Amino acid sequence: MKRKEENGPEKKTDRRVLKTKRAIRNAFATLLSEKDLNAITIKDISDVADINRKTVYNYYAGIHEILDEIENEIISVFERVIRNIDLGKSFENPRLIFESLNEIIDSDMEFYSRFMKIDANSHLVRKIVSSLKTKVRETLAEQLPAAEDRSGLAADFITSGMVSAYQCWFNSRNRRPLSEFSRDVGALVFYGISGLLNENGTSERKPPFAVDFSGR
Repeated sequence: MKRKEENGPEKKTDRRVLKTKRAIRNAFATLLSEKDLNAITIKDISDVADINRKTVYNYYAGIHEILDEIENEIISVFERVIRNIDLGKSFENPRLIFESLNEIIDSDMEFYSRFMKIDANSHLVRKIVSSLKTKVRETLAEQLPAAEDRSGLAADFITSGMVSAYQCWFNSRNRRPLSEFSRDVGALVFYGISGLLNENGTSERKPPFAVDFSGR
């Protein structure tokens, strides 16, 4: 019983810390979509997050520490999804990848909604996309050796296309359900236009420009 009493306040504190840090990073993402990184101040963040400047400094030494934490967290989460991708199964059912991505987005929709509105040329977005391309390239080369010499092109196409598509979805005023949207993106990534035109999201025959990754 004593252990529960000791853990109670600690859990409440953890939730309070998470809530505060989430407010800070949401405010930072909002500001980054409106102005250059060098123009953002701690006061700006505290004003948008509606918290005291001292509270921000309790968790972060400055702007770049907030930036680094967001960057590392996003890269870590998406790399975990990429590492767990089974490309063989994904070709049969591309929804598998995007269901995992949807879970990540749904876990913090408010933040990702703000993040996806940041200029694609910003330092943060470019670094995250670059890291994801590297991981996708490594996964393609490892699981599809026959396509290793073209894995860079495939990684660029897949990663850039996916990020761009999600940015369009978040910026759309009339959003389709995320599950429907991700189904179509998956069909495009794995089957091209022919996959998108197939209402089931799968292609019964390869389009004429398809690449045979089997090596046969």
